[in-house]
Amino acid sequence: MRGDPGATGQPWSLLDLDRAFRTCWAADTCSPDDLPDWRPDNPSVGHCDITTLVVNDLFGGDLLAADVSRAGAPHGYHWWNRLPSGVELDLTLEQFRAGETLSPPRTVTRPPGRLPRRHPEYELLRTRLTRHLGPLPSAGGV
Repeated sequence: MRGDPGATGQPWSLLDLDRAFRTCWAADTCSPDDLPDWRPDNPSVGHCDITTLVVNDLFGGDLLAADVSRAGAPHGYHWWNRLPSGVELDLTLEQFRAGETLSPPRTVTRPPGRLPRRHPEYELLRTRLTRHLGPLPSAGGV
């Protein structure tokens, strides 16, 4: 699917999208649960949920989630996308550098309307992305 023309009036490449997310992720958009692990050299930490939602805004498809374990102990959740073609896309997978494992994924229904959790961070990430990519499609469910 071709996105809206970017800020330059040109179509986006997947590399443009990846670079924009990497530029826009920051401590103030990181999940509070993951903030102690967030570092500029691993900026995707704590961003899988809102990144997945923005990718869903852009391409549609399914939201996938899995339980994360570290050294056999529960260590939160991880989200990524299944595009309408069936291709799975995970822009934040590289955050796992400490031997974490993921359970088999489950499909998650996107909450309707305003997000019950992390809405300010989601909106901030979308605003930052707009500065790099140009206008984004409407937010899903909002």
